[in-house]
Amino acid sequence: MEQSEVIHIEHHQNKNEVRNVTIVLSVLTIVELILGFLMMDMAHGSTARLATKITIIVLMLAKAYYIVGYFMHLKHEIRNLIMTIVVPLLLFVWFITAFLYEGNSFRNLRNTYDPHFKEQQFIKKQPTEHSNKQEHKEGDHEEKKVME
Repeated sequence: MEQSEVIHIEHHQNKNEVRNVTIVLSVLTIVELILGFLMMDMAHGSTARLATKITIIVLMLAKAYYIVGYFMHLKHEIRNLIMTIVVPLLLFVWFITAFLYEGNSFRNLRNTYDPHFKEQQFIKKQPTEHSNKQEHKEGDHEEKKVME
């Protein structure tokens, strides 16, 4: 084979690869949108809604794999370079998950552990105008004594 034929074949393969990735990403996006619109009619807290959310997350991860693999050219890189990118990314996702879990745990613990906090959040507070007036009256009384 001549060099020009090899270049032509590689160019044709690259075009096919880009077209295939574009089709896969388009199909995944359309399926995600359809599932999202179907999920709007589902009851909150239902098992079908949870399954739909999990399916959408899996489809989003597949899209992220294709984008990183083909458009950032990591699919054709060596394993060590891929691990230097994937391991910190997984740690970042773990940190976000841990912080969200810890924040939710703190909120729930605060609501159940401190009975004063739980009671006070449901009590309407009355304005304390009379206490301010009493302070002013006592202050006026003391001023009168000093003047005499």
